[in-house]
Order: sequence, then structure tokens, then C-alpha cells
Amino acid sequence: MQVPAFFEYQRATSVEHVVALLERFGPEARIVAGGHSLIPMMKLRLAQPELLVDVNDLHELSGVSVVDGQLRIGALTRHAELLASAVAGEHFPILHDAERVIADPVVRNRGTVGGSVCQADPSEDLSGVFTALRTVAVVRGPDGERTVPMREFFRGPYETAVAPAEILVELRVPLRPGAGSAYVKVDRRAGDWAVAAAGAVVSLGPGRVVTEVGIGLTAVGDADFTAVEAEDLLRGEVADEDAFAAAGAAASAHCRPVADQRGPVDYKRHLAGELTVRALRAAAARAHDGTT
Repeated sequence: MQVPAFFEYQRATSVEHVVALLERFGPEARIVAGGHSLIPMMKLRLAQPELLVDVNDLHELSGVSVVDGQLRIGALTRHAELLASAVAGEHFPILHDAERVIADPVVRNRGTVGGSVCQADPSEDLSGVFTALRTVAVVRGPDGERTVPMREFFRGPYETAVAPAEILVELRVPLRPGAGSAYVKVDRRAGDWAVAAAGAVVSLGPGRVVTEVGIGLTAVGDADFTAVEAEDLLRGEVADEDAFAAAGAAASAHCRPVADQRGPVDYKRHLAGELTVRALRAAAARAHDGTT
């Protein structure tokens, strides 16, 4: 039978309470909300925290809203809440694209957006999405609040910029009127981790020229989930099949997949390129150019 090692448990009453507990226990404390990743690791004793800090009562960390030209998503927002949010789908269809293919209804009903991002699993869907969206993470700790661009948030597999005594409280996505976005994924079965996935956000000017673009890749080895070379190649070009193909080729060439049970390196490179093309095509189809 899989049984976790002994640990203490505290139910947090405020964000300040969370920070105080994290500061007191240091790296031996872990935050738990949905727990779908942490609890299995504890059962296998791959994680053995001395303290679990339960944040499920901190309702101020939940919700999706538009404030000051930003879509704001609380870290405790459940996947199902984000999927059901009309305002999120209106401004960024990519969020609904991704949420529809994350795990299963049980996980989506309890798992949180912040928990998924902070896990920093190389195959996690929302990490690539928020990277493409140029999201800003809001982190709170003993020294107050600070912001971290999502492209600086991920430090490597299962490692983020959130310090041991800090907590992610919110994700802020700048609104881009007229931009289109999309996320596409290949997995072995419904709800599984991605074999490869790509997200794209495209803004178009007159003549369907790409004025700004964000491309995020999942499960193909980029530590920050970003296809910068593909973005640079596409920016300033007309949004057509030739430009998308060139961007896909760049994404394929510069990603760093690892062979595993989901497929060999060559297959994953092919997927990275093909899915980048598909995501760009879908995002551009959803965008409005600068003449409208």
C-alpha cells in the first residue's frame, strides 16, 4: 500500500498566513489545493514535505475578470471555472482550447490553474499557453508582491521563479483587441499528457501582416515553453501558408525533445512543426486584421 510519510497539516486563513507558514518551514512546506500531482508523489515518497498548507479557503485567489486592460485569473481558479468563463473564451479562445484537453472532468473540477503552472511539468498544457499569451505572474512573499513575466517564470523541469516562502496569487494576461489565439495537442488518449502541443497568439495589421505573435510549445524540451525563433521569423510577414510553414520549420529545428514512451525524437520534432502550423492557422483565422 502506498502511504505518505508523516506530515503536519495547516488550513490557511489568509495569504499572509500562507507566507508566514512557508517562511517558517522553508522548502519542507508545500501548498496544496487540488493535490492531483502532489498527493500521488507523496504516496510514492517522491515528495516528503513536513507541512501541507491547504489554501482552499482563500476564495480571494479564485475567479476570472477583466481589470485595467488585463484578463486576471486567480491562482486558485479551478480548470472547470476557466473553461466555463465566457470572458476568458471571448478574449482568448486558446484558454478554452487547452482546458478542454486537460485530464478529465474530475481533475478539471478540483485542479487549479496556479497549481498546474507551478508544477512546471514539461508536458503541462497551460504553461505553453500562458507563455504564448505573454502572461505576467503575480507572486507574494515576505517582502510583498512582485511580478514575473511568464517567459522568465519557468527555470527548468519542475522549477519556477517562485521562491520557497512565496505563493503565486494571480496570472494577468494583457488584452489584445483583434488578436486570435489557438491551442492544438496530440496525446495518446483523451486527457493524457501531451506527446507534443503548440499554442499561438497572432495580431494582424493591414494586409494581414503579422504585427505580433506568441508561440508556446509543450512537451518538446524547451525549458521556457517558447518558440522564439519561429516568432521572430513570422513577425512582419503576411499571415499565409508559406509563412506558417517557415515558422513551423523553425519551431521544429530549435526544439529539444527527448525520446520516451510517447515517441522518438524525430517524431516529436515533426509534431512540433506541424502543430505550430496548425495553431498559427487557427489563430490567424480567429484574428481580425487592422483594416476592420
